[in-house]
Amino acid sequence: MSRILVVDDERSILESLEMFLGEKHHEVLLADTAEEALALFHRHQPEVVILDIRLPDRDGLEVLSEIQACEPRSKVIMITAFHDMESTIQAMKNGAYDYLHKPFDPDDVEKAVNRALDILEVDRETPLGNGLDRPPSQEILIGNSEKMREIFKMIGLLCQNRATVCIRGETGTGKELMARVIHRNSPFCQEPFVTLDCSAVVENLIESELFGHEQGAFTGATRTKRGKIELAGNGTLLLDEVGELPLGLQGKFLGFLERREYTRVGGQETLKSKCRIIAATKRDLSGQVKNGLFKEDLYFRLGVVNVFIPPLRERISDVPDLVDYFLQKINQELGSAVTKLQRGVMDRLTAHPWDGNVRELKNVLVAAVVRARGNVILLEEIDEILRTQPSPSGGLSIYSLPEVEKQHIENTLTHSGWNRTRSARMLGISLPTLRSKIRKYGIVPP
Repeated sequence: MSRILVVDDERSILESLEMFLGEKHHEVLLADTAEEALALFHRHQPEVVILDIRLPDRDGLEVLSEIQACEPRSKVIMITAFHDMESTIQAMKNGAYDYLHKPFDPDDVEKAVNRALDILEVDRETPLGNGLDRPPSQEILIGNSEKMREIFKMIGLLCQNRATVCIRGETGTGKELMARVIHRNSPFCQEPFVTLDCSAVVENLIESELFGHEQGAFTGATRTKRGKIELAGNGTLLLDEVGELPLGLQGKFLGFLERREYTRVGGQETLKSKCRIIAATKRDLSGQVKNGLFKEDLYFRLGVVNVFIPPLRERISDVPDLVDYFLQKINQELGSAVTKLQRGVMDRLTAHPWDGNVRELKNVLVAAVVRARGNVILLEEIDEILRTQPSPSGGLSIYSLPEVEKQHIENTLTHSGWNRTRSARMLGISLPTLRSKIRKYGIVPP
């Protein structure tokens, strides 16, 4: 049985909610003024408060703020007969759990109350996250898998020199982040870190972006512009998506790598640079060389040291550490305090294929924190986000419920090594039900 405080100046609403919630075996407290409501709240500490936004003696939003200041764990459901946007936004901003409009359906009230009580129960039962002791303001690579430990060793070696590096990996694996980590731990970390995204600059301007140009070098060049190489100084220049570098420019860039000299577009002066070059790509550069799209000499020159960042699906054991780190960082950035995961959420996250890699995981957690009503991320919210989030290739990944269920079961079975007993436990269903669904969807071991 739970204790619920109902606050409204309409006697008929008080009586109907008292009867309805009482039949659901809740203890119901009633108040028709703000002062009476606050007195009852301080005396009885109800788990849920159903609060009218317009009261005769005070504004309901003021009462909400006072309740939140006194006991932020209590869930406040605001009710109103007025359909104005400002009140709804302000109520949710001030910490209201939900917002219902009069006349309301009893089923909607019951649903809101039950969800609020579920979150309170999860909050009580769920331990805090691992709470990794890392400064969330600093971007770092996260992982304790063997593959990531090998990458950390390589970074340690690269930090001691200016060797050219080529970082390979799928979209969202953290190639730019790795480049920043290398730079930050190098002896020249106080020098600039400059990025040029080769896929984001139109072909006829990329040479100017890279080497700079002199005033009057071409139409629109109204002043001398320093290029990315010059801006990097003695620091680091990251060429992101280097596979998109135009073929005609690759020869000039190779010449720079070999001589460490260059001239601005339209210029005569020979400039020198000691900046470290880090290239990053999601493409198969060796395949591009075979197809005549990338110069072989440049391919070998860039690949003095090659580092491959594995996709997240190949290091699923790192997901819990990533979740802990991202939650700390997201809470800091959003000013939130979502620190707990409902039982089953981590299993769901480790069973997901993560086609968008670490970036997708972070985006899912941001969405979950924004949607959280309290300090707990619920399993149903994660399932909804994963079902409707934008896919890495663009557009919404919207599937039918059977497709979602089949994919979820396949991912869970794969993650558990096809241990059906463990998979059933992760899915929250019985073993016979799991066997039935495996037959229904024609799921077979790989």
